Amino acid sequence: MTGWDWARAYLRHLSAERNLSPYTVRNYATDLRQFFHFLEREGLELGSLTRQDFRIYLALLHQRGTAPASVARKVSTVRSFYKFLVREGVVPSNPLAEVRGPRRPRRLPSYLTYEHVAALIEAADEESPQGLRDRALLELVYAAGVRLSEAVGLDVDDLDLDEATARVMGKGGKERIVLLGAPAVAALRRYLSEGRPFLARGRHERALFLNRDGQRLSGRWVQEVIKKYALKAGIDKRVWPHLLRHSFATHLLDGGADLRVVQELLGHATPTSTQVYLHVTQERQRQRYLEAFRNRRGRRPAAQG
Repeated sequence: MTGWDWARAYLRHLSAERNLSPYTVRNYATDLRQFFHFLEREGLELGSLTRQDFRIYLALLHQRGTAPASVARKVSTVRSFYKFLVREGVVPSNPLAEVRGPRRPRRLPSYLTYEHVAALIEAADEESPQGLRDRALLELVYAAGVRLSEAVGLDVDDLDLDEATARVMGKGGKERIVLLGAPAVAALRRYLSEGRPFLARGRHERALFLNRDGQRLSGRWVQEVIKKYALKAGIDKRVWPHLLRHSFATHLLDGGADLRVVQELLGHATPTSTQVYLHVTQERQRQRYLEAFRNRRGRRPAAQG
């Protein structure tokens, strides 16, 4: 097998065994293709790469202005690929086992205010089957804090509206139960009784959210419809599906929810991923304090006597 044949085998492994999303596998493929171009240009073989060779590759990425976060991802991709090659007996050891990418600057997640979330959901006010579907979709994505792939992957049988819960399939094929608030339950009940039957057109489709042809909604369609309702709601910032997940986590922690509970609801493997939202709430509290302090300093003392 050639080096690229092994790369293809690795990508199949990511998809089949690690159950990564097509989008993530596509990113891995792009990173590996770029790495193989470097090997070809430098006349290097996959099995003879040294740490020094790889540092030349990193220097080239830096010269091209590649963002630190992208460099870190590429390092992780190639290091993981070599780990796979060791496992398969293609190379005796991983030359990149101790190589680490640049530290990623901590970037706090963006989120919507409570008012913006309410305005976004209220914008889906049409009484048509599509309007009822859109309202139910928005209510669910925010109330449950689910990923886009988890929302479009839901089947009708995944809902338990009497218990106000839904079963979702998360990253790596891990199943979890998410909670649904009363508004989401009400919107879903109405969509299931008044909207979905018209979209299903008699088809025996398991998907919860259907398009006008009675088939499962695509993630790209959901992205576009959320943009549409954000524009209708007059929200003057970019809005995308994952922003509702950010908002869900931020609002929960703002309300005093336990970090571990939020971690489980989001489906994070470790608390580290969830803690970034805690930093958001702490930063918000800091800004509120500074604003209150500025206001206090700006007040004139009350007149005496």
